[in-house]
Amino acid sequence: MTNRSSFYTLLIIAPIAWTGLLLLTYFVAPGSLLIVVAFFLILAVALTSTFAPLAYITGRFLFSSRIYRATIRHALRQGALLTLAIILNLILLALHSWNIFTALAICAAAVLLELLSLARK
Repeated sequence: MTNRSSFYTLLIIAPIAWTGLLLLTYFVAPGSLLIVVAFFLILAVALTSTFAPLAYITGRFLFSSRIYRATIRHALRQGALLTLAIILNLILLALHSWNIFTALAICAAAVLLELLSLARK
């Protein structure tokens, strides 16, 4: 897929995922572990498909240089890392074991992974 078609596909997936998440939270009671897992999976798809186009647009227009060339693949990686940090913090919050130090450690790990992947280029 080209950058443009992948970008438009993500723009189509995002509202569908957010609608699915809204319908899940409205019509289904959180009674079982399967519902909670489905919630986090749909939330992960919704956040990734929202953050990836934002990262692509930001990288394309804000950092338009020869050093950093924004592609949809890099934007998907950045959106997935941000989504993973948010999901891990929410899971820890749901398990009542979240604190600011774990949040900072998760964010630092995400930043470190991004720096390592950029340095590999």
